Parts: sequence; C-alpha cells; structure tokens
Amino acid sequence: MKKIALALAATLATAGAALAQAPEVKDADGNGTFSLTEVQAAYPSATEEAFKAADTDASGELSADELAKAVEAKSFDAK
Repeated sequence: MKKIALALAATLATAGAALAQAPEVKDADGNGTFSLTEVQAAYPSATEEAFKAADTDASGELSADELAKAVEAKSFDAK
C-alpha cells in the first residue's frame, strides 16, 4: 500500500510540474472561453487544425475544460 501511495505522489508531482511550465492562456475579451487568437498568444505554434480538434463541442471557442485537455495532450506544442 505504501508503494502505491508513493507512486501516486510521484505521478502527481510530475504532472504538477508539467502543468506549471505550461504558458497561461488569457481570456482577453472576458467571455469565459478561449479563441484561436487567445490560444496563439500563449502557444504561437497552435494551428487552426489543432484548435478545431480541441473544440469538441464545435462552438468555435475552447471552454476551460477543452483547453486543459488540449494542453495536457500537448496539442499546441510545436511538432
């Protein structure tokens, strides 16, 4: 049981460090969602194709959840 707890703690620490290094996307217009332009301000290599793939509800904007999933999946990192 101790080994599982230690492995979980190590995993969480690693994930936290990775997220801490990710640039913050600012909601410049304050509408509660993120446009391609707002995403590209933090991730200049973000393509329209990657943005549309992350926009799972096809709203034309990313919700905070969609953005978090895309960042976690490294969808906007330069390939």
